[in-house]
Amino acid sequence: RLCTLKRVFIHPTATIKCSSKFKFGKNFNVSQGCYIDALSNEGFICKNNVSIGKFTTIECTGSIKELGKGVKIGNNVGLGSHGFFGCAGGVEIGENTIFGNYVSVHSENHNYSDKDTPIRLQGVNRKGIIIGHDCWIGAKVTILDGSNIGNGCVVAAGAVVRGRFPDYCVIGG
Repeated sequence: RLCTLKRVFIHPTATIKCSSKFKFGKNFNVSQGCYIDALSNEGFICKNNVSIGKFTTIECTGSIKELGKGVKIGNNVGLGSHGFFGCAGGVEIGENTIFGNYVSVHSENHNYSDKDTPIRLQGVNRKGIIIGHDCWIGAKVTILDGSNIGNGCVVAAGAVVRGRFPDYCVIGG
C-alpha cells in the first residue's frame, strides 16, 4: 500500500486496526509484520518522517472495557524492530527521537494493594509516559508507566526506566 502524495508505505504484512483513528504526516513507513491497533480515545497520531521497524506492536487500548488514551509521535522519529508500545495510559514521543530494537513501553500498571483480592481483579492505573525531543532509547529498554524522560536524554541499552528525568541526562541500570 503506497500513497505517492504523502509518500506513505505500509508493508502488506502489517496489520492496521481502527484506521479511522489514524492520523499521520508525510513519509510514514510501517515495516513488515507490524501490528497497530489505534482504537482509543485520542487514536494514533504522528507527524512527518516516522518509521516503525519490523514486527513492532502498538496497542492504544489494553481492554475494550475501558478505552485507552493513545499515542502521539513527533517529527523525525524512528522506532526500532520488535518493539512493544502499550499506549492505554497515553504515550507522547518528542521530535528527533530514536529507539533501538526490542524496546517496550508500558503506560498502564496493575493495582496490587489489596492482598485479599487477586491482582488480576484489582484493575489498573494509567499515568502515561512522556519522552522528550532528541532522545536516544537504546536496545531492550523497558519504560514503565508514569515515566517522564526529558529532552536530549540517552537511555542505555537494557535499562528499566521508571520516574522523572531532567533534560540531557544519561539513564542506565
